[in-house]
Formats: sequence, structure tokens, C-alpha cells
Amino acid sequence: MACKQKFSARLVAIGDRSLLSGCASVEHVPLARPCTPGKLDPGNARYILAILDRAIRGCLSGEYDAMVTAPVQKSVINDAGIPFTGHTEYIAEHTHAPHVVMMLVGGGLRVALATTHLALTDVPKSINKRNLVETLRVLDGDLRKRFRIAKPRILVSGLNPHSGESGHLGREDIDVIAPAIAEAVAAGISATGPIPADTLFVPERAKAADAVLAMYHDQGLPVLKYASFGKGVNVTLGLPFVRTSVDHGTALDLAGTGKADPGSLIEAINLAVELAQAA
Repeated sequence: MACKQKFSARLVAIGDRSLLSGCASVEHVPLARPCTPGKLDPGNARYILAILDRAIRGCLSGEYDAMVTAPVQKSVINDAGIPFTGHTEYIAEHTHAPHVVMMLVGGGLRVALATTHLALTDVPKSINKRNLVETLRVLDGDLRKRFRIAKPRILVSGLNPHSGESGHLGREDIDVIAPAIAEAVAAGISATGPIPADTLFVPERAKAADAVLAMYHDQGLPVLKYASFGKGVNVTLGLPFVRTSVDHGTALDLAGTGKADPGSLIEAINLAVELAQAA
């Protein structure tokens, strides 16, 4: 979904829901083949990418103020012989964004990730000082620009239990994460850590911060989703425009039943409008 300028100020709250007032403009992008709700068809894989391409063009040209994406079934695109790891990577590549960061917002938390959809065995070798410093730079910059936080306070998790227990449980926290934080602090970023993940979200600590940077997907997101599932929003930082998405997957078993909860999508639209107006 791409939010057009003439509608971006027309979001009105009705109870705990929000709806676009007036008439929304729907641009038709044709399916390659007829679809059946809940049934995957690789024949429509290129249709999915065509929608993304249209939204990207509109956002880059200024025709749209923001992009909101619904969940995508990555496997059906790969089954069509098209390499695809996700919306975020695809959008980053096609906008030539040098470094993007995945951050989820909900339940009073903002949780960004140093690595995203990787097997756990691949996480340690994917964490390096240069990437962590750049991730902190993007996180700090978008919190200032998009969220209007003058001096963001960022908590950075350790990778290993007890942040490595002085090196006895791994040296990544000492050799990689701590130096990256020190370099970010020297550049004017308010980052603290590495903090052991088991105490990272202690309420008193979390409420004194504006965002948390977790080292991997299942380190930070279970806490946020416990606090906000169905109302959380995925925000891609580091893009030349605002992009938000839902906090859940495709739920193929609910497709066409009328039982799917649109809460996260509504929240994603609300946040996209808010961030676009702030930019």
C-alpha cells in the first residue's frame, strides 16, 4: 500500500480503530493468474514484485508519501525461481540504500536488529564493528529525523549470555560490540552497552531508553511481540522514504475466512502517516 499525499492527512480515529475518510484511490496492478485465498501460486510471484516496484517508483518520485506493506510469503517467490529474502532487502536494493535497519515499534518499545533473518549459527560471524557502527548511525539518525527525538538514548544488547562473562562465554562482546559502541559514542551517539540480554528489558531500564538494539531476531522481538502482538509495527530505517509493515506473517489458514485481525496493518498505516508528516 502506498499512501498518497491527498489522503495522508485524512486518517481519523474511530474508537480504537482508524479509517481513511472519504474515498481511497486504488491503483490496479493485474494478477498474472486468478487467485484462491490461502492457496500459493508461483505464477503470481512476479505480480507481487510488480506491486512493490510500482510503490517504490511512486515513493521515490514524491507521488506517494510512504509505503505500507502487508506480509508476503517469501517461499512462493523463491518457488518461482526468483531469489527473494524479503520486502526489506528488496526495497533496499531497488532504492540503492547503503544500510537499512529493521526496527519494530509497539508496547511502548522500539527494538532494532543488528542482524535479521539469519540462522542462529550464522549470527556471530555476521556481527562486525563496521556494521554495528553503521547500524547505530542509521538508528540514531532516523530516531531524530522520523521520530523527532532530539537526543535518542539507545541500549545495545550483548550477544552471549552475561555479555560473554568477561570472555569466558565468548569474546564477541569484548572484541566487537564494545568497540563499536565506543566509536558510536565518540561520534555523538548516546549508546550504552553491551548489556546482557536477560536484563536488557527490565522495566526501569527500558523506559529510560528510546530504543534497543538487539543482536539477532529472536533476542529482541519475542519481548516486543509479547508486549504488543497484533498492534506492533515494523519500520525500515535508512530508506529515502517512510516504509512500515505489519508485525506478523501471512496466516494462510485465515485467508478468505474474514477472521484475520487487521490491527497491526491499521497501526502500520497510522505510523506511516505520522512519520511522513514529521519528515
